[in-house]
Amino acid sequence: MSPRIAFGGFLHETNTFAPSKASIEHFIQGGGWPSLARGDDIFAAVHNVNVGAAGFVEKAKALGWEIVPTLWCAASPSAHVTADAFEALLNELVERISAALPLDGVYLDLHGAMVSETYPDGEGETLRRVRTAIGPDIPLVASLDLHGNITQLMMDSADGLVAYRTYPHIDMAETGSRATTYLAKLIGTRTRHAKAFRQVPYLIPIAWQATAMEPCKTIYAELAALEGESVPTLSFLPGFPAADFADCGATVLAYGATQAEADRAADAVFARVMASEAAFKGRVFQPDEGVLEAMRLAEGASKPIVIADTQDNPGAGGDSDTMGMARALVRNGAQRAAIGVIVDPAAAAAAHKAGVGATITLSLGAKSGIPGDVPLEGEFVVEQLSEGRFVAPGPFYGGSRINLGPCAALRIGGVRIVVGSRKAQMADQAMYRQVGIEPTEQAILVNKSSVHFRADFEPIAQTILVCAAPGPMPVDPSVLPWKHLRPGIRTAPLGPVFG
Repeated sequence: MSPRIAFGGFLHETNTFAPSKASIEHFIQGGGWPSLARGDDIFAAVHNVNVGAAGFVEKAKALGWEIVPTLWCAASPSAHVTADAFEALLNELVERISAALPLDGVYLDLHGAMVSETYPDGEGETLRRVRTAIGPDIPLVASLDLHGNITQLMMDSADGLVAYRTYPHIDMAETGSRATTYLAKLIGTRTRHAKAFRQVPYLIPIAWQATAMEPCKTIYAELAALEGESVPTLSFLPGFPAADFADCGATVLAYGATQAEADRAADAVFARVMASEAAFKGRVFQPDEGVLEAMRLAEGASKPIVIADTQDNPGAGGDSDTMGMARALVRNGAQRAAIGVIVDPAAAAAAHKAGVGATITLSLGAKSGIPGDVPLEGEFVVEQLSEGRFVAPGPFYGGSRINLGPCAALRIGGVRIVVGSRKAQMADQAMYRQVGIEPTEQAILVNKSSVHFRADFEPIAQTILVCAAPGPMPVDPSVLPWKHLRPGIRTAPLGPVFG
């Protein structure tokens, strides 16, 4: 008889310092993710999409398993998941898994950095409740984002936690497949590997976690070389340094045939991470400084200069509406420049009402009340309109069906602005093209993203700069008003000690 495996997903990356919380409506819509799906509808929702569940489904079918879909949902990163949303979605997930019993295993597609209004360790509570429902003997394995903040409760509740190895996350589906391969080792056996868990004593800024850059490039290469029969799965998670609870931060997870083997692998990766602390830093420009540098570089460039507007990254909890970089472009007279996505539903509606070719007066953006941010006021030409529905085929979104709501391309001087009604990280060239802006023809592109944009924009970029305009995700986590970290952790590489 084929193994009977239930699967589901509940994903959110929580920035506890961000301006807006995630309600159940945000999970229903999905943002840049597939919308909430139940039962057999999950198969269509995740098909050919770069998410862990897609990799699970493909691998599980190849193994001939009977797979039982339960509930899958995700919402764009933001502040806390509301208590109502957390309870409603988690209760339904657990109920559907319970209804599927008897089972030979459970796979969950999780993030690892969810904080709800009531549970700072959202995934720990999720895994705890699922474990309670299925009992101690059924194997439970989850795939995780490498930005997960891993806790002892997560380690205790799951038989395996398997994290992405790329940032930008081009291996989300692949990680689901790797987690499934590990689950297959446990099904029908009493095998449970020894676990080793290490918490790194400093926070790592997300702007410098890119895995094609050092030091992560070397860390992940050495990690992969340590895996084998005696250590079947090993993960390094740089963590999400904007969740104010005790277990925020980078971690190493190892599963070994013996405790000694698990410890040996975990200690080797941990030692490399500790030796790399000073390397987790990089050059950051202020808005005017970055725009002027981009303009200088563009004079002799054959491809766009790309700027990361890293502190208003909607992939890290920003509302994607701060205007510091847009104002710097306009103030310095940048030409053939484009920025996106500025989320301002009222501005998008005004553009649709006025029509293509019209000139409208707006107070654009800055609705989320970030200190130091103000709207960009002026007259804008409506160059293009769209309904904001398109496929994002680049390597990060991997074919996701995006719905930004009504969108417009607005021009002020030599600057074009992608205005949308819903937020999603600017990580795909299609997000410009859907309003008629060809990114390869621009001299300067400013993307509201920290790292994920690199997957689709590095191939078309002359160079990439990182700028720090006002936003809720500081490039330097030590400036955040921390209250609940564990004492002794450094709030940045070589930075101040908390507590």
